[in-house]
Amino acid sequence: MSIPTQLKYTKSHEWVKPEADGTVTIGVTHHAQELLGDMVFVELPQTGRQLTQKEECAVAESVKAAADVYAPISGEVIAVNSGLESEPEKINQDAYSAWLFKLKPSNPAELDALLDAAAYAELLENEDH
Repeated sequence: MSIPTQLKYTKSHEWVKPEADGTVTIGVTHHAQELLGDMVFVELPQTGRQLTQKEECAVAESVKAAADVYAPISGEVIAVNSGLESEPEKINQDAYSAWLFKLKPSNPAELDALLDAAAYAELLENEDH
């Protein structure tokens, strides 16, 4: 499994893509969708909602379980991928293109504390043992 190096990661298996305009795009990692299995439902946060770092803000539901998605950083939800509501299986097909929501960060320094690809790979290795 390849872990995209241009992304940041959380210990709770969200990925974060810093965008050129200062916003961030957020989704769940390939590892997370593998653990969950076939996705059947996604509940996304409301546009305009203010999130604080580590706040539960979305739900990814599969045939096996429902998992909370946490805000990797604080900010305002500026867009959601509403296409996932009718096609949640896109997360299984390509977790790194099936983004969940976009944030305008209120504290961009929080990005610095997220894991890089190497640290996330190490986290996964340690989880498997």
